[in-house]
Amino acid sequence: MGQAESSVRGGQVDNALIAFRDAATADPTQKEPWVRTAQLEFDRTHYARAIVAAEEAMQRDPDDIVADGILTVSGFRIANHALQRLQGRGALASETARREAETLANTLRETMGPAILAEPEPARASRRNARTPQRSQPATSAPAQEERAPAAPAPARSGADPFKNIGGN
Repeated sequence: MGQAESSVRGGQVDNALIAFRDAATADPTQKEPWVRTAQLEFDRTHYARAIVAAEEAMQRDPDDIVADGILTVSGFRIANHALQRLQGRGALASETARREAETLANTLRETMGPAILAEPEPARASRRNARTPQRSQPATSAPAQEERAPAAPAPARSGADPFKNIGGN
């Protein structure tokens, strides 16, 4: 574990992952090598690998909150990416895909509350700005953006259909 952590501090993530794997092999009952592997894989956006490592950690300690969090967020990111890909291809028009998406949405709604999938309220300033001509502003350079989860939509009226914009039957 010490060698693995030294590799992490030195920025040698591949070497660290190998060392964590060796530590897990040396003591199969320990969760720590698996939790650290899950963290490193998550940070590298290798979500499927992060899920596998988090599952291994949770087999050793079902109450590990870090492993559970990595497992959950990685699963959401994979599901989000898959839904976006399917939507882009028009594949959510199939009844099976739509049913699965609705199941995921219902689970999110039950877990996080009804506002999590609500439609955003129209911005008043945006409507006003659309009617008012804008003065020329100097261009600003935006910092490079890493892959980010989409921002949570603003709350809206209850009963809104979160799937109305993705097509379907």
